[in-house]
Order: sequence, then structure tokens, then C-alpha cells
Amino acid sequence: MVIDGVPCTSLARTLLDLAATQSSSTLRYAVTQAEVEKIFDLAEVVELLKRSRGRRGVARLRLAIELHDPQEQEARLELEKRLLRLFKRSRLPRFEVNGHLVVDGISLMPDFLWREARLIVEADSRRVHGTATAFEKDHLRDQRLAVAGWTVIHTTWHQVTNEPKRLIRTVRTLLARGTDR
Repeated sequence: MVIDGVPCTSLARTLLDLAATQSSSTLRYAVTQAEVEKIFDLAEVVELLKRSRGRRGVARLRLAIELHDPQEQEARLELEKRLLRLFKRSRLPRFEVNGHLVVDGISLMPDFLWREARLIVEADSRRVHGTATAFEKDHLRDQRLAVAGWTVIHTTWHQVTNEPKRLIRTVRTLLARGTDR
């Protein structure tokens, strides 16, 4: 299709093109983000895969779709929403939600970040972050951030729902330390 004179492809076709040229993790991230933006259409992707047999990227996109679990994204989003409400109710200093950050040439999108204090809070569910791949990826990411001078803490559903005061005290303490640097 053409929009304002600019040739454009559908999301499904864009995902197939990514599958042919990018890593599996980049492709999975793109699928997840499309769902977050509420533009992901599984039926459209499946139809494109049927029409594209033998094309480069088909197998990788098919696998990414099979591994994708929409409930996983919803659980993550619900934990982030609860944490956002908690931070706002607690009147913490201004923070960014899913802000863009480049560290060591790698683009990151932490759940919550305070740039001045160089503090990041990640909302982690066991289901999403409990896999071997996520475990390795999370630890490597945290190491890169630590080398770059960032403090990263991970919080869980239990902490957000059952220990909110302790969690807020921890965040306030780290914010004070970070701005004192």
C-alpha cells in the first residue's frame, strides 16, 4: 500500500522481512511490541506464512509465533501497571516508563528509570524471567548497566502486592544515593 506517497508494507510482511535479516530475539521483541501496540494480527501473519512458503525467514517467523504467549505479555503489563500506580501514589520523583536507553551501543528499554539517579527498576514475573534464556540475558544486561554506572533492581508480583512500603523505602534510598553521586 502507499500512504502519503510512501510505499509501506503490512506489519505481517515487516515481521517476515525482520525474520529474514534479524536475530530471533529481535524478531520476538518485534512481535511482543506489535502486540503491546495492539497492531498484531495473528491471522494475517499465518495467512502470509502460507503464501510465502520457501521464502527466507518463514521458518523463523513461524517459530517466533509458536513461542509467543500473549498471556505472558498481559501478565507483565499488569505487574508494570500495578508498579506504576504504586510509584505514583508514593509520589516518587519523576521517572520514565519504558524509556529508551543506549548502553555500550545496545538499545534498552527499562521498565522504570530515573536518569539523574541512574536507577532502573524492572518488574519481573517468574514466568517471563524464569527461563534459562531470560536468566542469561537479564544478567548480561545488568552487568552492562552496572559497568555504565547504573543501579538495577528487580521487583516481583509478591513485592508489589504484599510489600509495597518496603519496596518504596528501597527505591527512595537508592534514589537518594544516586542523586548524591
